[in-house]
Amino acid sequence: MKVFRGFHHPGIAPACALTIGNFDGVHRGHQAMLSLLRGEAQQRGVPSCVLTFEPHPRDYFAKKFQKPDLAPARVGTLRDKLDDLANCGVGQAVVLPFDARLASQSPQTFVDTVLVHGLGARYVLVGDDFRFGAQRAGDYAFLDAAGVTQGFDVARMNSYEVHGLRVSSSAVREALGQGRMQDAARLLGRPYCISGHVVHGRKLGRTLGFKTLNLRFAHWKPAASGIFAVLVHGLSAQPIQGVANLGVRPSLDPHDVNGGRVLLETHCLDWPAELGPEGAYGKIIRVELLHKLHDELKYDGLDALTKGIQQDCIEARAWFTARI
Repeated sequence: MKVFRGFHHPGIAPACALTIGNFDGVHRGHQAMLSLLRGEAQQRGVPSCVLTFEPHPRDYFAKKFQKPDLAPARVGTLRDKLDDLANCGVGQAVVLPFDARLASQSPQTFVDTVLVHGLGARYVLVGDDFRFGAQRAGDYAFLDAAGVTQGFDVARMNSYEVHGLRVSSSAVREALGQGRMQDAARLLGRPYCISGHVVHGRKLGRTLGFKTLNLRFAHWKPAASGIFAVLVHGLSAQPIQGVANLGVRPSLDPHDVNGGRVLLETHCLDWPAELGPEGAYGKIIRVELLHKLHDELKYDGLDALTKGIQQDCIEARAWFTARI
């Protein structure tokens, strides 16, 4: 899959079959939409294209109006979103920065500058709740009428349901926020996971006897948080069982090298000897969060923290043993 930031690039396709959205989590509803999009693209002999936004439009308005509650919890990072789109067979992804200019565009200007001249859309597929343009003034009827006059087809996909439950990013966020990891996996069509490069931390874990793999979650408000039993992919031929903390680590001081950042810290229950003590740094790994053990806790001192981690490891091992 080709990825572009904006559409003023020589390698971008001159025409495409397009869908538009935030695609947070790339859940089963998104997957069904992308399958339909690929078929329509193939019929027209053009690549399938996803137009998405970073930051999320609601993040932009939350910052603008200084109302952080307006920002939705984030299911996945941009890296994970693009990986998931590629795995769904999307030919091209365009990431537009959502800023004041884009937020103030009228629906017609958005159609002219982005869909027609920017991306050469021949077909546009949207969800049943799609709105666009300044003040969310554009809707499906507006887009359909624009397609008639400007030469592109428009289609709308109804909600996707699993056992009577509408699949949406909001439903995924709710499941993750409540620690219902199996429900989240049903909505996503796969276990919930976070991927990225292993980065250096303060290396406190190894002094306590619990070496950790640190991944930064590039958003201040993750949909999930707490302590989890996990599987780690990317370090060896087989996935490795582990226990992980996703959050802001309340037991550490604010001067920690990753202080203030959301971090996924994963301790492998059995460290691969072939990696050596430093062999994981810089590697791209994928961590599946399978079962929530408990929320983040603030411990009174390193001894209490050590005992807490020991207990988490015992509970994670017990959970994996019960599954075998």
